[in-house]
Amino acid sequence: MQITVTVNGQPYTRDVEPRLLLVHFLRDELGLTGTHWGCDTSNCGTCVVLLDGVPAKSCTVLAVMADGHRVSTVEGLARNGQLDPVQQGFVACHGLQCGFCTPGMMLTARWLLDQNPDPSEVDIREAISGQICRCTGYENIVRSVRWAAEHAAEQPAEAPAGQPTDRPQGVTA
Repeated sequence: MQITVTVNGQPYTRDVEPRLLLVHFLRDELGLTGTHWGCDTSNCGTCVVLLDGVPAKSCTVLAVMADGHRVSTVEGLARNGQLDPVQQGFVACHGLQCGFCTPGMMLTARWLLDQNPDPSEVDIREAISGQICRCTGYENIVRSVRWAAEHAAEQPAEAPAGQPTDRPQGVTA
């Protein structure tokens, strides 16, 4: 089945098996390995991408379901050689250890900040509650998102690909 998906602002047309998962399409067909594949049961959230601006667990989305839609991956966060404030925050506040959950956490954080530029600790914890980090205990992740919120004004105004909408799909509170 032929699909066209816009990933990080670039349209891609490919023939895919109807049962191919979006996570595998991104990793295997497009070579975007920043999207991690974790539990294979949609419990861990390492595979989160933005689908039309909303966090979605790409292990629960068939690639054919993304046909005609916009997908943003961690590779699309940086703009014009400048890291997104979320990426900068994760560096500045040590928001990662092994890095396995980090791409999904960053995309969820970007979505949250697009919805709420000044989230509380409770808001941040709720937004990332559908994602598991086994290394950090979440303290530094929360600090990283707060750092990004506080430093976002210093960044260029261009937003990441994908316009934010309502609540995350596949990321539960």
